[in-house]
Amino acid sequence: MEMQKRKDAAGIAPGSPEGARSATGGEPGAAAEVKRWSAGRKKAIVLRLLRGEAVDAVSREVSVPIYKLEQWRDRALAGIDAGLKERENDPLARQLDEAKRRIGELVMEVEILQKERRAKHPLAGRRSSR
Repeated sequence: MEMQKRKDAAGIAPGSPEGARSATGGEPGAAAEVKRWSAGRKKAIVLRLLRGEAVDAVSREVSVPIYKLEQWRDRALAGIDAGLKERENDPLARQLDEAKRRIGELVMEVEILQKERRAKHPLAGRRSSR
């Protein structure tokens, strides 16, 4: 039995990404639909896979090869892992932040002392032209 692609009122085939066009600028639902997928659209598809939708069905629906969908899913999971590994109370980060704060205080103190010295002794540090 041959499946026919129907179009809704907007002229978009069911299951095709909204606004997707072929590489040649053809109608939505054409074989080579999208050259470049936005991060948001990829995320929506990966979430569908993570919810348990069959990868082969999603692949057919969005016209993206299974291997590409699996790459997107793997990258998304790696990003989740990296995000969860971050330490909220990392002692080294806290120590570095404290050191940066102290350096900022010392720099301001040096600038203030230099301005005071120049105000009291405006000619100090200058040499004569002889």
